Amino acid sequence: MTRNQKIALGCGVAVVLGLFVLIVAGVLGFYFYQRQAPLTRSYGTNYNSNRNYNSNSTSEQNTNSEADEASSSLSDDEKHRLFQAAGASQDNELIQRVLKKIGFQKSDGTMTEDYSEFIKGHYDWAMKNLRFMQSVNTPEKARAYVEAHIDD
Repeated sequence: MTRNQKIALGCGVAVVLGLFVLIVAGVLGFYFYQRQAPLTRSYGTNYNSNRNYNSNSTSEQNTNSEADEASSSLSDDEKHRLFQAAGASQDNELIQRVLKKIGFQKSDGTMTEDYSEFIKGHYDWAMKNLRFMQSVNTPEKARAYVEAHIDD
């Protein structure tokens, strides 16, 4: 082989390997996106911009103190972990408990305004926490994780 043929072969191999890496990354990204998509659609989520104002005082807004108190002690990472594990458990009652615990479901069953922002950030969190995702990749493992950490 001549020098130019060796260079061409090396470039060809590099291009093929680069394409392979891109395809694998795309497939993994699509897989995790599809795995998360049902969580965002299955709860009858209500994105409502209506606000309740207290008519007895000037410009004071009522807040959902139940959700605030439940979620105030959890870090964002803990919220994402519980949310991911609850979804992987495929147990609707457990999912509802977690949503209340992390402060996204009000006592009347509606979702808080922060829920949609959390969902948007969850995909990025999941991509950075693949090891955790693998640790709760069956309903049994996921349920065990939630049960062990929901009362922390």
